[in-house]
Amino acid sequence: MPDDATLPVPLAGTTLIVGPSNTGKTRLTARALTAWLDREGAEGVVVFEFAPEVERDGRILGGRLDRFVAPPAGVWRGVLDAHAPRATADTDDEAVTLAADNARRAADIFDAAPADPRAVFVNDATIPFQTPDADPARLLDYCAGAEVAVLNALEADAIVTDDPVSRAERAALDTFRERVDRVVRLDGG
Repeated sequence: MPDDATLPVPLAGTTLIVGPSNTGKTRLTARALTAWLDREGAEGVVVFEFAPEVERDGRILGGRLDRFVAPPAGVWRGVLDAHAPRATADTDDEAVTLAADNARRAADIFDAAPADPRAVFVNDATIPFQTPDADPARLLDYCAGAEVAVLNALEADAIVTDDPVSRAERAALDTFRERVDRVVRLDGG
């Protein structure tokens, strides 16, 4: 069992891990999940898996937590087969349609989640909130009831453009930053 000094992030309160693609956000979230499982077991653990997997130039961008950790039986997993609106759409309108589909299907996952989690781990937390009408408070309120929540999200040049999906994702990220206990920034350097 790791001691607190060797934990990847504190296993108390809410942590948001941000950075560009391929900087280790998912890996760090998986390490935190593993540390929690080693210390506390699977009871009351919820994993929301929202990461799309996109291949670009032979390289996978994004990716799921299960590349790094296989959650044991007893862990509740809500998995969204997510679109990557900016990476796969040809137009802003198509990206908005894909983002709205993600939001609608993620809402069903939130509805199905256990009511009283002890620990919540969220991979690619802004994906369900890439539309202006999606409310990130729903996820944050859910996480606030847990002993620990670790969320990761893209924070990079890809979301600084003025397209509708990026504007909504920036707003969601701002809401996350305002409500979490701490932010861990990864820069890949």
